[in-house]
Amino acid sequence: MPSQFQTLRDCLRYAVTRFNRAQLSFGHGSANAYDEAAYLMLHTLRLPLDRLEPFMDARLLPDEIESLLNVIERRTVERLPAAYISNEAFLGDYRFYVDQRAIVPRSYIAELIPELFQPWIADPEAVGNVLELCTGSGCLAIMLADAFPNSHVDAVDLSADALAVARRNVDDYGLQERVQLWQSDLYAALPARKYDLIVTNPPYVNESSMQALPLEYRHEPRMALAGGADGMDLVRKIVAGARERLTDNGVLVVEIGNEREHAQAAFGHMELTWLSTSAGDDAVFLLSADQLG
Repeated sequence: MPSQFQTLRDCLRYAVTRFNRAQLSFGHGSANAYDEAAYLMLHTLRLPLDRLEPFMDARLLPDEIESLLNVIERRTVERLPAAYISNEAFLGDYRFYVDQRAIVPRSYIAELIPELFQPWIADPEAVGNVLELCTGSGCLAIMLADAFPNSHVDAVDLSADALAVARRNVDDYGLQERVQLWQSDLYAALPARKYDLIVTNPPYVNESSMQALPLEYRHEPRMALAGGADGMDLVRKIVAGARERLTDNGVLVVEIGNEREHAQAAFGHMELTWLSTSAGDDAVFLLSADQLG
Protein backbone atom coordinates (compact mmCIF):
# COMPACT_ATOMS: atom_id res chain seq x y z
CA MET A 1 0.00 0.00 0.00
CA PRO A 2 2.74 2.58 0.75
CA SER A 3 3.71 2.66 -2.94
CA GLN A 4 0.26 4.07 -3.76
CA PHE A 5 1.09 7.21 -1.75
CA GLN A 6 3.76 9.72 -2.65
CA THR A 7 3.01 13.06 -0.99
CA LEU A 8 1.60 14.48 2.21
CA ARG A 9 -1.39 15.60 0.15
CA ASP A 10 -2.06 11.97 -0.80
CA CYS A 11 -1.94 10.83 2.82
CA LEU A 12 -3.99 13.73 4.08
CA ARG A 13 -6.76 13.11 1.58
CA TYR A 14 -6.79 9.43 2.48
CA ALA A 15 -6.93 10.22 6.22
CA VAL A 16 -9.87 12.60 5.85
CA THR A 17 -11.79 10.00 3.86
CA ARG A 18 -11.05 7.26 6.41
CA PHE A 19 -12.01 9.48 9.34
CA ASN A 20 -15.27 10.58 7.74
CA ARG A 21 -16.25 7.06 6.66
CA ALA A 22 -15.58 5.79 10.16
CA GLN A 23 -17.67 8.66 11.60
CA LEU A 24 -15.05 9.48 14.18
CA SER A 25 -15.88 11.83 17.03
CA PHE A 26 -13.87 15.04 17.39
CA GLY A 27 -13.77 16.82 20.71
CA HIS A 28 -10.24 16.52 21.99
CA GLY A 29 -8.63 19.44 20.20
CA SER A 30 -9.92 19.31 16.61
CA ALA A 31 -13.38 20.09 15.28
CA ASN A 32 -13.38 18.04 12.08
CA ALA A 33 -11.66 15.30 10.12
CA TYR A 34 -9.47 17.64 8.06
CA ASP A 35 -8.03 19.53 11.04
CA GLU A 36 -7.40 16.33 12.95
CA ALA A 37 -5.74 14.62 9.99
CA ALA A 38 -3.55 17.66 9.29
CA TYR A 39 -2.45 17.80 12.93
CA LEU A 40 -1.61 14.10 13.10
CA MET A 41 0.29 14.21 9.80
CA LEU A 42 2.39 17.22 10.79
CA HIS A 43 3.08 15.87 14.26
CA THR A 44 4.12 12.45 12.96
CA LEU A 45 6.51 14.00 10.44
CA ARG A 46 7.83 16.46 13.05
CA LEU A 47 6.86 19.41 10.89
CA PRO A 48 5.72 22.82 12.20
CA LEU A 49 2.08 22.49 13.23
CA ASP A 50 1.17 25.87 11.76
CA ARG A 51 2.69 25.26 8.30
CA LEU A 52 0.89 22.66 6.25
CA GLU A 53 0.81 24.17 2.76
CA PRO A 54 4.57 24.31 2.01
CA PHE A 55 4.86 20.57 2.58
CA MET A 56 1.71 19.32 0.88
CA ASP A 57 3.39 18.16 -2.34
CA ALA A 58 6.74 17.15 -0.93
CA ARG A 59 7.65 13.55 -1.75
CA LEU A 60 7.65 11.32 1.32
CA LEU A 61 10.07 8.52 2.09
CA PRO A 62 8.64 4.99 2.32
CA ASP A 63 9.13 4.85 6.10
CA GLU A 64 7.39 8.22 6.48
CA ILE A 65 4.40 6.99 4.51
CA GLU A 66 4.30 3.85 6.63
CA SER A 67 4.33 5.96 9.81
CA LEU A 68 1.46 8.11 8.56
CA LEU A 69 -0.63 5.11 7.56
CA ASN A 70 -0.05 3.54 10.98
CA VAL A 71 -1.31 6.70 12.68
CA ILE A 72 -4.37 6.84 10.42
CA GLU A 73 -5.09 3.21 11.23
CA ARG A 74 -4.79 3.72 15.00
CA ARG A 75 -7.07 6.74 14.96
CA THR A 76 -9.65 5.00 12.80
CA VAL A 77 -9.68 1.47 14.18
CA GLU A 78 -8.82 2.00 17.85
CA ARG A 79 -10.76 5.30 18.01
CA LEU A 80 -8.01 6.76 20.19
CA PRO A 81 -8.18 10.53 20.69
CA ALA A 82 -5.44 12.21 18.69
CA ALA A 83 -3.86 13.52 21.90
CA TYR A 84 -3.22 9.96 23.09
CA ILE A 85 -1.50 9.15 19.79
CA SER A 86 0.71 12.24 19.80
CA ASN A 87 1.07 12.43 23.61
CA GLU A 88 0.40 16.13 23.55
CA ALA A 89 -2.50 18.52 23.91
CA PHE A 90 -2.84 22.28 23.61
CA LEU A 91 -4.79 24.64 25.82
CA GLY A 92 -4.55 28.30 24.95
CA ASP A 93 -0.88 29.00 24.29
CA TYR A 94 0.24 26.02 26.36
CA ARG A 95 1.38 22.56 25.30
CA PHE A 96 0.99 19.67 27.73
CA TYR A 97 2.11 16.05 27.80
CA VAL A 98 -0.78 13.59 28.09
CA ASP A 99 -1.38 9.86 27.97
CA GLN A 100 -4.23 7.54 28.91
CA ARG A 101 -3.55 7.90 32.63
CA ALA A 102 -5.23 11.33 32.56
CA ILE A 103 -8.12 13.00 30.78
CA VAL A 104 -7.17 14.93 27.63
CA PRO A 105 -6.67 18.58 28.66
CA ARG A 106 -9.67 20.73 27.74
CA SER A 107 -11.49 23.30 29.81
CA TYR A 108 -13.53 26.43 29.33
CA ILE A 109 -11.88 27.75 32.48
CA ALA A 110 -8.68 28.05 30.44
CA GLU A 111 -10.38 30.86 28.50
CA LEU A 112 -11.11 32.73 31.74
CA ILE A 113 -7.69 32.51 33.39
CA PRO A 114 -6.13 35.31 31.27
CA GLU A 115 -8.94 37.60 32.52
CA LEU A 116 -7.83 36.81 36.11
CA PHE A 117 -11.47 36.32 37.16
CA GLN A 118 -11.93 40.04 37.47
CA PRO A 119 -13.85 41.87 38.89
CA TRP A 120 -14.46 39.10 41.45
CA ILE A 121 -10.75 39.06 42.23
CA ALA A 122 -9.97 42.70 42.88
CA ASP A 123 -6.15 42.47 43.04
CA PRO A 124 -4.61 39.54 41.16
CA GLU A 125 -1.16 40.31 42.54
CA ALA A 126 -2.49 39.84 46.06
CA VAL A 127 -3.63 36.27 45.36
CA GLY A 128 -1.46 34.16 47.62
CA ASN A 129 -2.97 30.67 47.64
CA VAL A 130 -4.85 28.92 44.84
CA LEU A 131 -6.44 25.47 44.96
CA GLU A 132 -7.24 23.43 41.87
CA LEU A 133 -9.35 20.34 42.51
CA CYS A 134 -9.43 17.39 40.06
CA THR A 135 -6.26 18.60 38.36
CA GLY A 136 -5.79 15.63 35.98
CA SER A 137 -2.77 16.48 33.83
CA GLY A 138 -2.08 19.64 35.85
CA CYS A 139 -2.87 21.95 32.96
CA LEU A 140 -5.05 24.47 34.80
CA ALA A 141 -2.75 24.53 37.82
CA ILE A 142 0.15 25.50 35.57
CA MET A 143 -1.87 28.20 33.84
CA LEU A 144 -3.06 29.55 37.20
CA ALA A 145 0.50 29.72 38.51
CA ASP A 146 1.50 31.77 35.48
CA ALA A 147 -1.53 34.05 35.73
CA PHE A 148 -1.11 34.78 39.44
CA PRO A 149 2.67 35.24 39.78
CA ASN A 150 2.69 35.67 43.56
CA SER A 151 0.62 32.58 44.25
CA HIS A 152 1.25 29.10 45.55
CA VAL A 153 -0.96 26.51 43.81
CA ASP A 154 -2.13 23.29 45.41
CA ALA A 155 -3.27 20.84 42.70
CA VAL A 156 -5.34 17.87 43.85
CA ASP A 157 -6.39 14.60 42.28
CA LEU A 158 -7.48 11.24 43.65
CA SER A 159 -5.71 9.37 40.84
CA ALA A 160 -2.02 8.59 41.34
CA ASP A 161 -1.78 7.93 37.59
CA ALA A 162 -3.11 11.37 36.71
CA LEU A 163 -0.74 12.98 39.20
CA ALA A 164 2.20 11.25 37.52
CA VAL A 165 1.20 12.98 34.29
CA ALA A 166 0.74 16.26 36.16
CA ARG A 167 4.22 15.88 37.69
CA ARG A 168 5.75 15.64 34.24
CA ASN A 169 3.96 18.80 33.11
CA VAL A 170 4.80 20.76 36.25
CA ASP A 171 8.44 19.76 35.81
CA ASP A 172 8.37 20.68 32.11
CA TYR A 173 7.26 24.21 33.05
CA GLY A 174 9.75 24.49 35.90
CA LEU A 175 7.04 25.18 38.46
CA GLN A 176 8.06 22.64 41.11
CA GLU A 177 8.49 25.38 43.73
CA ARG A 178 5.07 26.95 43.11
CA VAL A 179 2.75 24.07 42.20
CA GLN A 180 2.38 21.33 44.80
CA LEU A 181 0.61 18.12 43.83
CA TRP A 182 -1.60 16.31 46.31
CA GLN A 183 -3.21 12.89 46.10
CA SER A 184 -6.43 13.53 47.95
CA ASP A 185 -10.17 12.96 47.89
CA LEU A 186 -10.91 16.64 47.27
CA TYR A 187 -10.06 18.59 50.47
CA ALA A 188 -9.42 15.57 52.71
CA ALA A 189 -5.61 15.37 52.71
CA LEU A 190 -4.86 19.08 52.37
CA PRO A 191 -3.25 21.09 55.16
CA ALA A 192 -5.33 23.68 57.03
CA ARG A 193 -4.84 26.41 54.45
CA LYS A 194 -7.17 29.17 53.21
CA TYR A 195 -7.37 29.96 49.52
CA ASP A 196 -8.09 33.18 47.65
CA LEU A 197 -9.26 31.14 44.68
CA ILE A 198 -10.54 27.60 44.24
CA VAL A 199 -10.88 26.34 40.67
CA THR A 200 -12.21 23.00 39.50
CA ASN A 201 -13.14 21.17 36.32
CA PRO A 202 -14.48 18.04 38.05
CA PRO A 203 -16.15 14.90 36.69
CA TYR A 204 -19.64 16.15 35.81
CA VAL A 205 -21.06 13.94 33.05
CA ASN A 206 -24.43 12.52 34.14
CA GLU A 207 -24.92 8.77 33.93
CA SER A 208 -27.27 8.73 30.95
CA SER A 209 -24.77 10.86 29.00
CA MET A 210 -21.94 8.55 30.08
CA GLN A 211 -23.78 5.64 28.47
CA ALA A 212 -23.99 7.58 25.20
CA LEU A 213 -20.38 8.78 25.01
CA PRO A 214 -18.55 8.15 21.72
CA LEU A 215 -15.79 5.54 21.83
CA GLU A 216 -13.09 8.22 21.86
CA TYR A 217 -14.18 9.41 25.29
CA ARG A 218 -14.27 5.90 26.67
CA HIS A 219 -10.50 5.71 26.31
CA GLU A 220 -10.27 8.38 29.02
CA PRO A 221 -10.35 7.42 32.71
CA ARG A 222 -13.99 6.96 33.68
CA MET A 223 -13.36 8.54 37.08
CA ALA A 224 -12.36 11.78 35.33
CA LEU A 225 -15.73 12.02 33.57
CA ALA A 226 -18.52 10.32 35.53
CA GLY A 227 -20.42 12.60 37.89
CA GLY A 228 -23.20 10.30 39.05
CA ALA A 229 -26.90 10.26 38.18
CA ASP A 230 -27.16 14.02 37.64
CA GLY A 231 -23.46 14.77 37.20
CA MET A 232 -23.30 16.72 40.45
CA ASP A 233 -21.92 14.10 42.89
CA LEU A 234 -18.45 15.66 43.24
CA VAL A 235 -19.67 19.18 42.57
CA ARG A 236 -21.90 18.97 45.66
CA LYS A 237 -18.93 17.94 47.80
CA ILE A 238 -16.77 20.69 46.33
CA VAL A 239 -19.37 23.39 46.97
CA ALA A 240 -20.14 22.06 50.45
CA GLY A 241 -16.50 22.22 51.54
CA ALA A 242 -15.48 25.42 49.78
CA ARG A 243 -16.46 28.02 52.39
CA GLU A 244 -14.25 26.45 55.04
CA ARG A 245 -11.32 26.63 52.62
CA LEU A 246 -11.85 30.12 51.18
CA THR A 247 -10.60 33.42 52.54
CA ASP A 248 -13.31 35.97 53.32
CA ASN A 249 -12.95 37.51 49.86
CA GLY A 250 -12.24 34.25 48.07
CA VAL A 251 -14.14 32.80 45.11
CA LEU A 252 -14.96 29.33 43.81
CA VAL A 253 -15.02 28.71 40.04
CA VAL A 254 -16.62 25.47 38.81
CA GLU A 255 -16.93 24.06 35.29
CA ILE A 256 -20.00 21.89 34.66
CA GLY A 257 -20.07 21.66 30.84
CA ASN A 258 -23.53 20.83 29.54
CA GLU A 259 -24.99 20.24 33.00
CA ARG A 260 -26.40 23.71 33.75
CA GLU A 261 -29.90 22.37 34.32
CA HIS A 262 -28.64 19.96 36.96
CA ALA A 263 -26.39 22.61 38.50
CA GLN A 264 -29.31 25.02 38.77
CA ALA A 265 -31.40 22.33 40.42
CA ALA A 266 -28.65 21.62 42.95
CA PHE A 267 -27.34 25.13 43.65
CA GLY A 268 -29.78 27.61 42.14
CA HIS A 269 -30.73 28.91 45.58
CA MET A 270 -27.20 30.32 45.85
CA GLU A 271 -27.71 32.69 42.90
CA LEU A 272 -24.88 31.34 40.78
CA THR A 273 -22.88 33.77 38.66
CA TRP A 274 -22.46 32.30 35.19
CA LEU A 275 -19.26 33.26 33.36
CA SER A 276 -19.12 33.77 29.60
CA THR A 277 -16.97 31.38 27.55
CA SER A 278 -16.93 30.15 23.95
CA ALA A 279 -19.61 27.66 25.07
CA GLY A 280 -21.94 30.48 26.06
CA ASP A 281 -23.03 31.48 29.54
CA ASP A 282 -23.86 28.08 30.98
CA ALA A 283 -20.65 26.03 31.32
CA VAL A 284 -18.85 27.72 34.24
CA PHE A 285 -20.25 29.22 37.42
CA LEU A 286 -18.74 31.30 40.21
CA LEU A 287 -19.64 31.58 43.88
CA SER A 288 -18.12 34.03 46.35
CA ALA A 289 -17.28 33.13 49.93
CA ASP A 290 -20.20 35.28 51.06
CA GLN A 291 -22.64 33.29 48.93
CA LEU A 292 -21.33 30.06 50.40
CA GLY A 293 -22.30 31.28 53.83
